[in-house]
Amino acid sequence: MRITEIFYSIQGESSFAGLPCIFVRLTWCNLRCSWCDSEYTFTGGVEMSVDDVMEKVRGYGCNLVEITGGEPLVQKRECAELSRRLCDEGYTLLVETGGSLDASVLDPRAIKILDMKCPGSGEAHRNHWANLERLTPHDEIKFVIKDRADFDYALGVIEKYGLDEREPQVLFSPVWGQVDLKDLAAWILESSARARMQLQLHKYIWGPDVKGV
Repeated sequence: MRITEIFYSIQGESSFAGLPCIFVRLTWCNLRCSWCDSEYTFTGGVEMSVDDVMEKVRGYGCNLVEITGGEPLVQKRECAELSRRLCDEGYTLLVETGGSLDASVLDPRAIKILDMKCPGSGEAHRNHWANLERLTPHDEIKFVIKDRADFDYALGVIEKYGLDEREPQVLFSPVWGQVDLKDLAAWILESSARARMQLQLHKYIWGPDVKGV
């Protein structure tokens, strides 16, 4: 499988934010979101076997692991195998996926973080809506919000799929530097959405341009 980087850091997003976490960042992505902060994953990387990745992960001595990208499900077979192996060894596994590809190939023990695209990304037409039908109670749905139109779009998705009435955690994440945080907080409060406002903690710690932390 092609790997951009494996590193140990503080989890910056999701309901696991603030916890030490091992990140396995896969190379390649099938989307080109307007606000993407990981374009360096689109090309390059190094070839590693699943065994090699597992050995590297074990060396950090941390039980929380996230598979991310890019889009990890571009390497569907390898990502599915890695998710199974990590779950078999007792890791708490997060898999962050852009929501455009079928996530049912992942081990059901993995916690899927579905980054469902809003119009501001330029890729909302690529959402694989069947993923929302297969969510388990431990999964999470993230909406990256660029403006009020994105927020209203996300509310429509939440209503259509009854996400307020189900267990998966709903996350609203502002595009870095493009949404006033007070505005997003006000929109959430006004909407009464059962959701979590999520800030990218790692960017506040190390800055928005630092990689591998």
